[in-house]
Amino acid sequence: MKSGAEAASEEVFRALADPSRRRLLDALHGRDGQTLVELRAHLDMTRHGVMKHLAVLEAARLVTTRRAGRHKFHYLNPVPIRLIQDRWISKFAQPLVEQLARLKRYAEETAEMDRPRHVFEVFIRATPQQVWDAYTDPEQTRQWLHGLAPQTDWLVGSRLAYQLPGGRVATEGVLVEVDPPRKLVARIRQVYTPDLAADPPYRMTLEIEKVGPSCRVTLVCDEFESENANFRLIKGGQRAQLDTLKSFLETGEPLVLRDQPAA
Repeated sequence: MKSGAEAASEEVFRALADPSRRRLLDALHGRDGQTLVELRAHLDMTRHGVMKHLAVLEAARLVTTRRAGRHKFHYLNPVPIRLIQDRWISKFAQPLVEQLARLKRYAEETAEMDRPRHVFEVFIRATPQQVWDAYTDPEQTRQWLHGLAPQTDWLVGSRLAYQLPGGRVATEGVLVEVDPPRKLVARIRQVYTPDLAADPPYRMTLEIEKVGPSCRVTLVCDEFESENANFRLIKGGQRAQLDTLKSFLETGEPLVLRDQPAA
């Protein structure tokens, strides 16, 4: 008959065996206390599917939860993993294991640096609030973003969509972090052509930093799975968007471009 410790260990191993559940744990390691809606942004699956994975992690006590009003927050609990480590990794093996772990982290970080990404930066003579409003106020975005307007409540976990004047959605995603007027993070993808819509979401990070009378606006697009259709589109489109935004805020008139880069 299995002891309580053996049964608990088996639950932990079973929970860690699934890559989706490991990804949820990584997400909580990066930022603890996320809701179901926020965690869903890290997985390409239904709400029910994410709930099932979280239930397995809770059963293994790798995740704990706390309710506040209507929201349920999830927290990483590393204790079960530590107990397994203490049981199977002796003090003699520990130094070797730590060296291997450091080597693995270095390899993973190097691989992450090699993943496709775009970084764009521009200085705009405006306040952080003016830059933020230009990005988030539909009436302003229509003026410089080729008629595109954001549809969202700007709350973490909410859907974000940019609609064309006719109502067709050009960009869709989920808000991951909203910190006005400093930072905006979303997982998005362009969907107005079949090849773009076939790609998985990528991460877009907007950072606004006051520098004297101006702002440094940095836009990072990363976590592409490959140099896919969205990656190729962003390469030229986002640079043009920042230049158009700069012109709009500094002169009141956006740049006139023949192409219409996506949001």
